[in-house]
Amino acid sequence: MHLLLLTAWTVAWFALVEPSGGFSWHYLRTGGELIYDGGNGTGGLNLYAHHPELQMGPISFLVAGLFNPFSEHMGQFLAAAFMSVLGLVIVVLAGRSAAISFLGTGTNHQRLRQRVLIAGLAFIPMWIEVSVRFGHLDDVLALFFTALAVWFLTRCNAAAVGACLALAMDSKPTALAFLPLILALPRERWLRAALWCVGLLAVAWLPFFVAAPDSFAAAKFTIPNNPASALRWLGANDPYTPDWARPAQAALGLTLGAVAVWRGRWAGIVLLGANARIVLDPSVYTYYTASVLLGTLLWDVCGQRRLVPWCSWIALIVLYGSVFVVPDESARGLIRLAFVAGSTVYVLCWPQRNRNARRGRPVDRVEDGPVDGPWGPMWDPGRTRPWETSSVAPPAGREPR
Repeated sequence: MHLLLLTAWTVAWFALVEPSGGFSWHYLRTGGELIYDGGNGTGGLNLYAHHPELQMGPISFLVAGLFNPFSEHMGQFLAAAFMSVLGLVIVVLAGRSAAISFLGTGTNHQRLRQRVLIAGLAFIPMWIEVSVRFGHLDDVLALFFTALAVWFLTRCNAAAVGACLALAMDSKPTALAFLPLILALPRERWLRAALWCVGLLAVAWLPFFVAAPDSFAAAKFTIPNNPASALRWLGANDPYTPDWARPAQAALGLTLGAVAVWRGRWAGIVLLGANARIVLDPSVYTYYTASVLLGTLLWDVCGQRRLVPWCSWIALIVLYGSVFVVPDESARGLIRLAFVAGSTVYVLCWPQRNRNARRGRPVDRVEDGPVDGPWGPMWDPGRTRPWETSSVAPPAGREPR
């Protein structure tokens, strides 16, 4: 029933937005054509050297090219439908990641199901914004592979975590901010995940830079510094992207993610990485908020135990709702800055209850005897706890509910 409700919610938003959607799909269609047919020497491995404005990863163009045999309108429609379905898959992955993460804590199945439903209802409108209204396949794939990396993380599959994070960055380079997910693995598995990640990054990107060294020009591509950007409140009044903005985005996202792992709050890594992007980006497109909503979705279902996922709805109202009700651009920039500061402090510093054993890490193995829950295998509160048959210690304080 919960999946049916989320599916109906997705279909309703798709029907509302699709007739006026595909605002940026032409970039992906063009990139897909260039990467497959070569574009008379300006495409193929020369793509980024001749088209630095195409700021998407090669995986995005390879996938976008699969829709090119169709007419422009039909290809855009099919791509939007495909990307919309991935949003539903992400919600399911988030629920299953939470189910595995909370193994042995006595998490109530019905409460988890309701929490995923409520958070998903907030997530879907922003997902339709990025996938249908704007048609940004690069952001869609980057966020999908990131959610998949979280799912593998809860199963402690180091190779898959590294591979998925590489595919996310191969789709959209800004996914670099989610790399600290590797640190949430047991320390002895960091190297394996890192090797898979670096290897797949090299396979995707090195051919372009070796064949056309001018491809590095794409990294210097700038966009106007919007008056509604939070950068303005940080003193950056340059008319275009400041030279330090992109490196600072990456450094801030990686640092906050590492601190989240150190604090035992790995479920907040994606939210913190998305925060680093929107607070230091010169543009303010509404589809940027989709990465924040993925972060709040994962935080609400994997990092919290309360029934109502407030973070997801607060993010939707503050970041998306303010676009329509706050006319002053400078005020909207201040709102973005305030949200980033508030949510970052909350994730890293707010006292946590009912934290898992092992300092908040996801489980590093699935114990014997799980039962089928609504989003995947879980421990039935009425059955034997894993610490009663293994070396895992129960959560400190009291017996879980």
